[in-house]
Amino acid sequence: MALKSFIEVHPDSHFPIQNLPYGVFKPEPDSEPRPGVAIGDYVLDLSVIASAGLFDGPYLRNSDCFSQPNLNKFSGLGRPAWKEARTTLQKLLSATEPILRDNESLREKALVPMGKVQMVLPVAIGDYTDFFTSKNHVRNCGLIFRGPDQEINPNWFHIPIAYHGRASSVVISGTDIIRPRGQAHPAPNGQPYFGPSRKLDFELEMAVIVGPGNEFGKPVDVNEAADHIFGLVLMNDWSARDIQAWEYVPLGPFLGKSFGTTISPWIVTLDALEPFAFDAPKQDPPPLPYIAEKESKNYDISLEVSIVPAGKEDGSIVAKSNLKHIYWTITQQLAHHTSNGCNLRPGDLLGTGTISGPVHESVGSLLELSWNGQRPLSLDGTARTFLEDGDEVILSGCCKGDGYSVGFGKCSGKILPSPL
Repeated sequence: MALKSFIEVHPDSHFPIQNLPYGVFKPEPDSEPRPGVAIGDYVLDLSVIASAGLFDGPYLRNSDCFSQPNLNKFSGLGRPAWKEARTTLQKLLSATEPILRDNESLREKALVPMGKVQMVLPVAIGDYTDFFTSKNHVRNCGLIFRGPDQEINPNWFHIPIAYHGRASSVVISGTDIIRPRGQAHPAPNGQPYFGPSRKLDFELEMAVIVGPGNEFGKPVDVNEAADHIFGLVLMNDWSARDIQAWEYVPLGPFLGKSFGTTISPWIVTLDALEPFAFDAPKQDPPPLPYIAEKESKNYDISLEVSIVPAGKEDGSIVAKSNLKHIYWTITQQLAHHTSNGCNLRPGDLLGTGTISGPVHESVGSLLELSWNGQRPLSLDGTARTFLEDGDEVILSGCCKGDGYSVGFGKCSGKILPSPL
């Protein structure tokens, strides 16, 4: 019999009892932030549940992790504590359990309508790394910038490529993004100029939220890497393609990326995603032993990008992709990150890089959709090559189960004009 909650959850909801993603919210604008889980159209206040003594297992009984303003402490406790919390919460929220269902006073304190809360960043992000793991995206970028003779650099098939990003400009879904200014090179023989980006883009990504870290100098075994992953979020790594193209040689992205990265508010755990896991495709050539997995998993997560053009009410779907299109798994990414002894910490953010599928409609950026501005696309009659001021980009992601969905909600941001 399928697990069912006493809280009514619409069949299309991203947040059934099978999901229970973690986030941090304010019930009132002047409230202190506190951890919660999403269930249907409600947020369950975990500080209330903890204060009521309902986390009574060995890992959480004496912990103050749900009295914190972020999820770093809880994420750092590791998989046994996460499993204990999930078991407790699914029992409390189940249709057959009276403890919360029949206690009106506790229910009113613990369950807050989602429409009334303000979501904030779920973790304090100490460090942020962005990978480059979608073969289709890598190939498309190679064709655009280098031509068919060098679609993909040879090292890409051996090493999960990444760069270290800027954690301070990671923002929560719904935060406006100011069009960045920077240097760009308009033509092969022209002079560089400084001004607002003329090629502002989105990037459809997902990202790992790191759980327990590793000691400085001690790499994580790739076959144990999943124990260091608290969960996944949606991510839009906004990109100024003109600024990026001028600055990235020889050291890689800088101001073309660091102006803003948006993540969704709800962290979906690997336990919730387990029904949607499948064997990752064989990698050719075989990976080096340190990132060769005994069991290599990917996840079937359908992803979608919509753009609401400036001045319009309705959005247009511009891309449909899937996390399954990444070449290097999230566990390989994490293990490789630590392979030199780099220490990860709870709350660190590891982006997958742009996720593009094999067909045009499944690519994860306007760079690819418009082929670097050469092929305008139509948003219900409105032409776009790159983002204009006032445009809103909305990412969504969801897994379809048997009669339920496990989703991430949305990850959105609107472009504001560059300051004078």
